[in-house]
Amino acid sequence: MNKKPLILVTNDDGITAPGIRTLISVMNEIGDVVVIAPDSPQSGMGHAITLDSTIYCDAITNDEGEQLEYRCSGTPADCVKMAISEILNKKPDICVSGINHGSNSSINVIYSGTMSAAIEAGIEGIPAIGFSLLDYSWHANFNGLKDYIKKITLQVLKNGLPDGIVLNVNFPKLANNDFKGIKICRQARANWVEEFDKRINPQGKEYYWLTGRFVNLDQGNEDTDVWALENDYISVVPVHFDLTAHHYLEKLNSWEL
Repeated sequence: MNKKPLILVTNDDGITAPGIRTLISVMNEIGDVVVIAPDSPQSGMGHAITLDSTIYCDAITNDEGEQLEYRCSGTPADCVKMAISEILNKKPDICVSGINHGSNSSINVIYSGTMSAAIEAGIEGIPAIGFSLLDYSWHANFNGLKDYIKKITLQVLKNGLPDGIVLNVNFPKLANNDFKGIKICRQARANWVEEFDKRINPQGKEYYWLTGRFVNLDQGNEDTDVWALENDYISVVPVHFDLTAHHYLEKLNSWEL
């Protein structure tokens, strides 16, 4: 009899978000699930960890009435660290993060708490996947994603992932979730052009709201995640967290340093 895989589920939208509830339901069809997720939204936290304040991690009753879930006051990366060091006291067979409400394609992977949780697991040598849907609505329709999420997760469990690599999976927003299929991509070269909306509060003090627009510098290239999503494909990008520019080492060694 095959032993069920131990699956760690986390996210950055918070433990009550519909996205993670959907992800939990899919993972329950695959293995033994432990949920450790932030107690409040942590979007845009990137790979932040808590250093200057206390962290709380409370067991709560989940949808099935069993105490298998934990609500953590820390960041998504904190949740993974807490899972390995304190809750599980061992490494799970896989970590899945999401389903994020909103895009984590292209440069968004840098800012994403969802992907940072997956990357934190990858740093620990755990196969990991981040799942996102390009719909920021709290009431987004996640049902059509389930079969694809299950298929991708089972393939990772079967084939594993190389050390230092995690998967970034994004789903386009489609009215009927009629995806054309899965496309293996590279991260599009893009950035945010940001502005600050300056305002005055009732007490006369200045404050700011961050605004901006997304600029795709890879227009027309059909091998990117942005192109795939714009053309109704699910994008899968292998992401590695070694930030060394290996191709520039030889050139840098030619400097007179």
